[in-house]
Amino acid sequence: MLPCWTDYLSLCRVTAAIGYLFLLLFSFFITVYTACFNGNCQFLDSCSQATDCGPGLYCGNCPALGKSQPFCTRGQAIMPTSIVGGLPFNKYSWLMTHNSFSIVDAPSLQGVQRLTFYNQEDTVTNQLMNGVRGLMLDMYDFNGDIWLCHSFRGQCFNFTAFVICLLQPAINTLREVETFLSQNPSEIVTIVIEDYVHTPKGLSNLFVNAGLDKYWFPVSKMPKKGEDWPTVNEMVQANHRLLVFTSVASKEAEEGIAYQWKYILENEAGDPGVKPGSCPNRKESRPLNSKSASLFLMNYFPSYPVETEACKEHSARLADMIGTCFKAAGSMMPNFLAVNFYMRSDGGGVFYDLDSMNGQRLCGCNTIAACQAGAPFGSCKNITMPSSSPMTNTAGSFSGSVQFSKSASTIYYPNQFAIGFFSIPWMFLL
Repeated sequence: MLPCWTDYLSLCRVTAAIGYLFLLLFSFFITVYTACFNGNCQFLDSCSQATDCGPGLYCGNCPALGKSQPFCTRGQAIMPTSIVGGLPFNKYSWLMTHNSFSIVDAPSLQGVQRLTFYNQEDTVTNQLMNGVRGLMLDMYDFNGDIWLCHSFRGQCFNFTAFVICLLQPAINTLREVETFLSQNPSEIVTIVIEDYVHTPKGLSNLFVNAGLDKYWFPVSKMPKKGEDWPTVNEMVQANHRLLVFTSVASKEAEEGIAYQWKYILENEAGDPGVKPGSCPNRKESRPLNSKSASLFLMNYFPSYPVETEACKEHSARLADMIGTCFKAAGSMMPNFLAVNFYMRSDGGGVFYDLDSMNGQRLCGCNTIAACQAGAPFGSCKNITMPSSSPMTNTAGSFSGSVQFSKSASTIYYPNQFAIGFFSIPWMFLL
């Protein structure tokens, strides 16, 4: 009798174990079946790879804020001109990348270890496709040519040079810009040069050789006393779709390149530019509340870029700093928002803040997505912010998979089912 009871108890345990395993597998497959993937994941949905997220999104995370589980974050800008068009250029806010050329994993000189900081994660082409419309480039004389470089003492050394091709360093980046402008005839790009080029006519010849002279916005047509710029429509019609500024005053007369501080107001860069509650002007710039210039460049990046901290920098503290600088500039909204690692955020990031800036200044709404073309100022669509579908209007903007180089858009994490399966003590039932 006792052996029979023992066999029956063992049979019960085996049956229970099999049943438990079946329920576990059933639960797993239901989860897999109902999980989003292949471009169906929406804003803030969990994801495992770049292709999971829908248009305008990419799969990222933010461990600096305790968000290690990958989720879909904003990865592309809404072009404000696609919703409210025809206004002067200085009435819009645009995304700008700081040291746009200083890219993680960019190739260095053969046999030379590069010793410098990185500020971005993808190519200039990808930046432009994702909605960046302003590029900060440091240019130097080097090896008989002009190179993009992040260096010191006004000299470029071979261990600080950023090159894409060893023969034609800087011109390749400019050719990326030319390709973008030729393929997108309604887009406008601004380049701000930290200029260490001493070769006579070096910069002007560089832009001509890159094929960018045909898009050049002439200095003679730039407002000199803080007036409005031409409308974006006028700039497009005239093909004046490239604005270039230099940090060297003499080159305006010598080469026809606009002297930056005559046309742009700018706050302090580096750590002073991210200090809460403070927005001092850069020493070369006029006071931020000056009415003698109609463009405002807001720097928002620390002195030492840390890739993993950027998502935290692009959270609520960025919105707070925009408000601080808005007040410091006499209620003038920034036209350019310059950041490091622009794709990193805890959700909406720099794209969310750009939407807010453009919405407030263009139509009196809390986001550009709520603006209605041709409607009176303050007439806003009733939408939830942040939107689960940020790309609400794709006319003139870029939809589809977010452009991101190499593996930066893919977050790898352990197979949680496998870990969970072997960690659950169901074996004791046998």
